[in-house]
Amino acid sequence: MVRQLGELENDIMTRVWQWNRPVTVREVLLDLQTERDIAYTTVMTVLDKLYRKGWLRRDQVGRAYRYEPVSSREAYTAALMNDAWGTSDNPAAALVHFFGLMSPEQREALRDALRVAALFPVPADPGPAPAGTEADTAGGPDTATETPPDTGGHSGAHSGGPDGADSGGLSTPP
Repeated sequence: MVRQLGELENDIMTRVWQWNRPVTVREVLLDLQTERDIAYTTVMTVLDKLYRKGWLRRDQVGRAYRYEPVSSREAYTAALMNDAWGTSDNPAAALVHFFGLMSPEQREALRDALRVAALFPVPADPGPAPAGTEADTAGGPDTATETPPDTGGHSGAHSGGPDGADSGGLSTPP
């Protein structure tokens, strides 16, 4: 289950996601100070907590750290939506209510997303191949799977989730 970000965590992650590059504590601090009075140590502590929770990765450059997101805002949002939907006893009814809350622009975005998803259907899992068939042998042909294009508007430069596994930018921290 994905935990929703707190207010300051969200403000910091929003900047990191928008800037789409490694950032320092000082850069985040200076931008936050245009909206509120906040201390360097507060920003440093929140960035460190986001790192420890798996939301950010960091590299040391000299005496400072540069932080960058592990996954995109879109992946975070999708995980929150999936968790919320999963709490319903009647997922179909929950979707109907959700669609009823959407603006016309959001419904159009949903239609666009469904059109993109239809271009790349998920193949049904046929289960294990019977013993002795070509698919069961080590010398069988290789099969390639097509990967959908990155339509999220972000760089797509993700190097995996908190455990380091490559997840195509769809990983979300715990």
